[in-house]
Amino acid sequence: MQTKKNIFEVSWEVCNKVGGIYSVISSKASIMNNMFNYIGIGPYIRKKAEVEFSEEEPPKYLDDAIKEIEKKNIKVHYGTWLIKGEPKALLFESKNAEFDKDHIKKQLWESFGIDSLMTGIEFEEPLIFSWCVGEFLRILECTLKIDYENTILHAHEWMTGFAILKLKLDDSKIKTVFTTHATMLGRSISSNTKDLYETLGNFDVWQRAKQIGVIDKHTAEKASANTANVFTTVSEITAREASIILGRKPEVILMNGLDMDNFPSIEDTSIEHMNSRESLREFLAYTFFPYYRFNLEHNLSFYLAGRYEFENKGIDIFIDALGKLNEYLKKQDSERTISVFFFMAMPNLGVKEELLENKNHYKHIKNYVELNSKEFMRKIVNDFLSKENVSKDVFSAEFKDEMRKDVLRFRRDGYPVLCTHKLHEHEENNSIIKAFRANNLNNSEWDKVKVLLYPAYLDGNDSLLNLEFYETVAGCHLGVFPSYYEPWGYTPLESAAMGVPAITTDLAGFGRFIQEKPRDENDKGIFVLERDKKKREEYVEELYLLLKKFAEMSRKERVKNKVNAKDLSELADWKILIKNYEEAYDLCNN
Repeated sequence: MQTKKNIFEVSWEVCNKVGGIYSVISSKASIMNNMFNYIGIGPYIRKKAEVEFSEEEPPKYLDDAIKEIEKKNIKVHYGTWLIKGEPKALLFESKNAEFDKDHIKKQLWESFGIDSLMTGIEFEEPLIFSWCVGEFLRILECTLKIDYENTILHAHEWMTGFAILKLKLDDSKIKTVFTTHATMLGRSISSNTKDLYETLGNFDVWQRAKQIGVIDKHTAEKASANTANVFTTVSEITAREASIILGRKPEVILMNGLDMDNFPSIEDTSIEHMNSRESLREFLAYTFFPYYRFNLEHNLSFYLAGRYEFENKGIDIFIDALGKLNEYLKKQDSERTISVFFFMAMPNLGVKEELLENKNHYKHIKNYVELNSKEFMRKIVNDFLSKENVSKDVFSAEFKDEMRKDVLRFRRDGYPVLCTHKLHEHEENNSIIKAFRANNLNNSEWDKVKVLLYPAYLDGNDSLLNLEFYETVAGCHLGVFPSYYEPWGYTPLESAAMGVPAITTDLAGFGRFIQEKPRDENDKGIFVLERDKKKREEYVEELYLLLKKFAEMSRKERVKNKVNAKDLSELADWKILIKNYEEAYDLCNN
């Protein structure tokens, strides 16, 4: 019987939800726990640990190493990560570690060419943390507490790559795997100069990193990639980027998956859609109906969610395409309206008072109707039983008079909001709001496309929707993610897993993954916008045509796309994609 490999997987996001890597590691933790002797390693952040971590007495082989490393003023917590599969985890308190930072930096420069002379805490904190991890594993190895020939350290991103470098300097026999999810320089170029793919391979990497100010993190990432036994990344497009920027072609692509057992069946998605759709319709009613009415039965909800990166996430071209869709639907005098939500957390000062007032008025009206509903029901039933012609006047004069007063109090002059919350910056200076204005998306009565910036976390307790993220997604009809820089892209996959069709691009790792899969031309479910090597006006037009096509679909066609999206999401189940991790770990011994 083959011995299970010992996998120590280190990431800044173990028991610490701050970004997409948390989804990668946590969603596969259960299957990793079953396949390997698995331990996750992360930083000890007290507030996060109180929620996600249950501390326990460590087993003897770890306890000895923990006591040894504590001599260097490093506190190590052992316990269970409170997620599916309940994997074990080690969390390091390393701020007071007795290491000479300057000496470590000197070693890194002399041995690996890491330029860290001008760095601050954002570099030094992860450096010391991952240096402690390397020291801990070295103690386990030297005291023969682990079978080092069968042990692998898997480090994610430059922030933990120093553990690999520490083991290398110590001549450790522990095997190492390094994963970059997005190169530091690639992400920085796409965020700053917006010409990554157009210039890739035609610039001096060192000089560009120096110019942008990421030379420390870039050189740390490059050293980690080139020192590890096996180098991996998450998509074909990031592999192309890493080969040029880091100077090593990844041996394995570790595509990101989801544990599909955690998502509803296609039958259940329909139920969740109806429930959440009603919450979204209520929200639209109290947001727009004080000013004017439109038929919510003919309204479709589109959404974009993610980090507030205006061009990287394709927010700019999405709004341009929506402007074109709005003009088209107005010219057609279409009964169809589209409500578009931009869900992206950003600093804000709370919900706008007018929206809270609208919501309170709406709830009052709804509660008053519900209070009288039994009387309405009794009258209707009695009328049907006692007469051939049912009375049209179900409501009493008193009820109608009270409702008339409530509706008058509900009404407002002016226009509905473009943003649900008060922003720290002046609203008209926000890039999204400016793009709405530039494309004549003003939420006027005549606009068929209604747009809303929703700058709050969807945690189920935000004072407006009060839905969690997946609940909100379930109520929508289409997720739109036309990214320029997206090494993988979880949001379209999550959308599809909830049975909601999605648009991604051929510059996103997930988009390229889907492009390779056979799909019905008319019922794709997941649409891939072609941005690579195309001009802006071309892909804006193509995105507009995709949105127009979806807006004009019949309900039957939308259901077909819903089913197909759900089916395609199953291709990214960890039960399938985990084989890539097995391949990477097997390569360590070659």
